[in-house]
Formats: sequence, C-alpha cells, structure tokens
Amino acid sequence: MAAETADTPQHPPQDGIAAILKDAGIAALISLALALPLFGFRIVGFGSGRGLALEERWDWVVTAVLAVFAGRIALNLWLRRFRAVLAIGGRVGDGVGDKIGQAVAAAPRLGRILQAAKPAFRIAVAGALLAVALAWPAFPFVDRYLLDLGVIVLTYVMLGWGLNIVVGLAGLLDLGYVAFYAVGAYSYALLALHFDLGFWECLPLAGAFAAFFGIVLGFPVLRLRGDYLAIVTLGFGEIIRIILINWYPVTNGPNGISGIPRPSFFGLPFAADPPEGTVAFHQFFGLEYASTQRIAFLYYVILALALVTNLFTLRIRRLPVGRAWEALREDEIACRSLGINPRNTKLTAFAIGAMFAGFGGSFFATRQGFISPESFSFIESAIILAIVVLGGMGSQLGVVLAAVLLIGVTEFFRELEQFRMLAFGAGMVAIMVWRPRGLLAHRDPTIRLHARGEKA
Repeated sequence: MAAETADTPQHPPQDGIAAILKDAGIAALISLALALPLFGFRIVGFGSGRGLALEERWDWVVTAVLAVFAGRIALNLWLRRFRAVLAIGGRVGDGVGDKIGQAVAAAPRLGRILQAAKPAFRIAVAGALLAVALAWPAFPFVDRYLLDLGVIVLTYVMLGWGLNIVVGLAGLLDLGYVAFYAVGAYSYALLALHFDLGFWECLPLAGAFAAFFGIVLGFPVLRLRGDYLAIVTLGFGEIIRIILINWYPVTNGPNGISGIPRPSFFGLPFAADPPEGTVAFHQFFGLEYASTQRIAFLYYVILALALVTNLFTLRIRRLPVGRAWEALREDEIACRSLGINPRNTKLTAFAIGAMFAGFGGSFFATRQGFISPESFSFIESAIILAIVVLGGMGSQLGVVLAAVLLIGVTEFFRELEQFRMLAFGAGMVAIMVWRPRGLLAHRDPTIRLHARGEKA
C-alpha cells in the first residue's frame, strides 16, 4: 500500500475548485471597484447650452467584471494543470536533467561565449533601429500621421536620453525635468519673436538658459537624496509652471505664445506661396509642393539632435566626469572618500541633463508654433521618467525601446478615447511584471579590468 502511494502522482486537493472560485471572486470585486469610476459613468452634453447629464453604463461594468472573473478562473485552471504536469514530469526528467547538467559542465566556455555575444547583439539591434529611423520618411506606407508620430517618438527619445544622465548615470531622482523643457521652449519663443533670431541661433542659447536653471536647481539639493530630492525637484517643476502662468507681461500667461517662427532649410522656407523675393524649398529643388516636406525636415532635425545627445552621453560616460556620476550613483559616501567632489558632480549632471531638455524644448516650440503652460505639466515629467525606468536605468538602447512602446504604440489606441490611458497603464504594468528592472537592465561597465597578460 505504501509503495502504491509513493508511485501514484499526487492530485490537487478536492477543495481546489473552491479556492479557484474564491480567488476569481476577489479579482472580480477588485475589477468592480476599478470599473465603476473608470467607465461606469460618463458626462454627456445636450448641446446648445442645455446643460450636462451623467450617463450610466452598467453593461460596460458587468462585462468587465465577468471578463475578469472568467479570465481569472481560466488562468488558475491552467496554472493548476501546469503544476500537475510539472510534478509528474519532474521525476521522469531527473535523468535527462542530470545529462544536460553534465553537458553544460563539460562546456565551461559556453557562458563566456554567450556573454561575449551580448555586445554584438546590442550593436546589431542599434544598427537596425538606426537604419529604420534614417529611412522612415522614405517608406511607402508612411503618411503624414506616421511621420509626425516619428517626430514625437524621437522627441521623447531625446528627452529620455537627457534625463538618463541625471537618473540613470548620476542616480539623482528628478521629477521636475519638464521645467527645463519649458525653459528651452519659452527661451526659443521669446528670442525668435523679440530679437528676430533663427532656429539654429536660438538653439544653443535655449540650451544654455536651461543649463543655468539646472545649476540653480542643483544648489538647493546638494545635501538631499532619495525621496527628499524627488520632492524638491517636483516642487521646482511646479514653480516654473506657475511662473509661466502668472508672469503675464513676458509669457502671456495661460494664453501662451503663438506665431513662433518655423525653421527653414538654410533660409529656404517650406511654404506653398513664399513671400515676394523669397525662394521656397520646393522651388529651389524643382519639386512639387507637399505639406510633408516640412514634417520630414523636422523629423531629420530631431533625429540629428537625438543622435548628438546619444553620442555625447556615450562619450562622456568614459570621461572622468562620467565615471564620477556612476560612482555617485553607487555610493555617495564612498565617492566622497575617494576624493570626488559630490557638489560639482551633481551640478554637472543637472546642468548637462537640463541642457538637452532645453534643446528638446526649443525644437518643440518651433514644431508646434504655439506653446502654453499646459504643455509642461507634471505628467510630462512622469512620462519621461517612466521611459528611463522602464527602458533600464542607464541603458541608451532601452530608452529607445521604451519610448517606442510607451509613445508610439499607445498612439494607436487613441481611438479608444478614455481607455487610452488605461492601455498606457496596462502596458507599464506588463513591462514591470515581465522585466522588473527594465527592458535592458544590463549595463556594460565603463572600464573593464583585465588580468596581467590577458588580452583586452
């Protein structure tokens, strides 16, 4: 009898179905609590000044609750069967597992080969993404919407790389990064309108102004770290936004600034009917006018700015200041004991990260032709920080992948209206469950130490 019991596979307990139903019921109650405020009610207008009304959508709520209840039951049943199969097959596969372990132990260089192949794989992925980015406007399926979407994605890629200097390399949690973005945009708008400067003349000035504000932010937070640093940077971002709203003589308050000059191609405007005495872009090159010509030019401008940001970051990581940032990120006390000045290290991180945000803000202003304080709310900082964190702290390629997923892919859910942000949040949760440390959590070391006589 004992032998029969030992050889017979253990079945799940009889109360397994009750536990599954209980778990599904709890999930359904949670979904009910979430579904009611999300899409259980909707405010509708009657039109012509007849007022508003509250529309109830109980069928949507019931559908969501039933879908969660059935899905949870199906998931638990699948997991129950999967565990049973593993329990039965585990004993059968013991001998096979031993053989596999012996084969792996017999190949000690396998791990080294796989580790050496990772950089080549990343280079291949980065090269493929760069090739797609360069040829994106030339693809036959790319219309004006997809081209404009590419501009938006590259803008967030550039901002993510700029914030990656502060958060990923220096380890300083910055929740007010959008403030430097706003400084760059308003600097470009005011310089272009009041001093009649072009885009390429305003671009370095906007970056310099944003870097100055980065230093201004850096001084009060020199002794702060962690959550306290995040709170102060969040307050700094809100201070800048409130100043933009209330400084009406300069920023035009909540009305914003309109009529911002568009960039030109070496003095050639993108216009169907250029002013008298001016040659347009399509006339100079003998092309037929198309509205996508200006969008394609803006696309390549932001692509060039993003690539410059990436190359600058990759280069500065290997310089002493970049190594000081990484040392500060790992341990500030140990960094100070090594003779590195944390004050200067933090200030350089804030200033350089803010400079690239200023470049991105100036491009945003010239692309939109109109800016207002509503464009620089806290949600923008949260999105940029989410791109850096979900991509992998300190990973340049991870920022690109996260920006494509969070900005590019979610744009296709725009037709879902109020469910678009729900899809955005679901995507973020899925990434953090699947890859809790980010899409590309591994970072190659800045310096590799080799044993004497070993080839570098």
